[in-house]
Amino acid sequence: MDDFGAAMRELRERAEPGVPETGRRVRGLRREELAERAGVSADYVRRLEQGRSHPSAGVVNAIARALRAGRADYERLCALAGYAPSDGQVPHEPGPAAMRLLERFGDTPAFLCDAAWNAVAVNGAWLALAPGAPTGDARDWNVAWRTFTSPLGGISRSPEHVAGFRALLASRLRSASLRYRADASLAALVDDLRTTSRTFDTLWRTPGAPVTPENRAVFGGDLALDGNLLAVPGDDLMAVVLTAAPGSPDAARLAERVAHGSRTAVRVGQPGPG
Repeated sequence: MDDFGAAMRELRERAEPGVPETGRRVRGLRREELAERAGVSADYVRRLEQGRSHPSAGVVNAIARALRAGRADYERLCALAGYAPSDGQVPHEPGPAAMRLLERFGDTPAFLCDAAWNAVAVNGAWLALAPGAPTGDARDWNVAWRTFTSPLGGISRSPEHVAGFRALLASRLRSASLRYRADASLAALVDDLRTTSRTFDTLWRTPGAPVTPENRAVFGGDLALDGNLLAVPGDDLMAVVLTAAPGSPDAARLAERVAHGSRTAVRVGQPGPG
């Protein structure tokens, strides 16, 4: 067990249980209770405590909030995990390493999102796909807002993939809301989505549906790409990467479409979830 895992277990075992049970013999919170509060799996909590996994900055925040840790204990967890304490706001500025990562994808379309699904940086290959025109809304670069209220015209999905992508967006926003309870802009985004989209409201009120970080979308009517979601832990960002099967007609169409695009990653969007 590493120092972070030991400190996490210590805090869990002296935390107040949410609903005390008759005849309870376990001190503090069970792993399952902590996992539910933090929005992670019980197995992941076990691996953290045993030093077999290293948490992202967002997970550290979620664990600390779930444990109702005081400022001193929270700062100790951050230090043991190698992160600076969060001020309770969604971080949306990609660091130099994240931007270099985006550029390294080269001819592979990719973009970075913060925990509230704001696109904060894109690479040239993504821009070459020309997925749709802006609407002039302040949330044009928020993936969840566009998906549930005004989908990009240049992107289509099968009903199955639409449902899967929507479930993923709602699940990730729920997790972000647990980690960043003090972020008023994030809370406003969730409230507006629940008011505007009945589908989002239903997903929000019925958590627990299985989600997958993989999805498929069709660009321009003829280019099918598989999307994967990768974590960028230090900045609590997500990288959305789009690929085609090697040697497939889609791979050839993708290569043709991005052939003359820039390889430079650029920052985009609005600061903050609103």
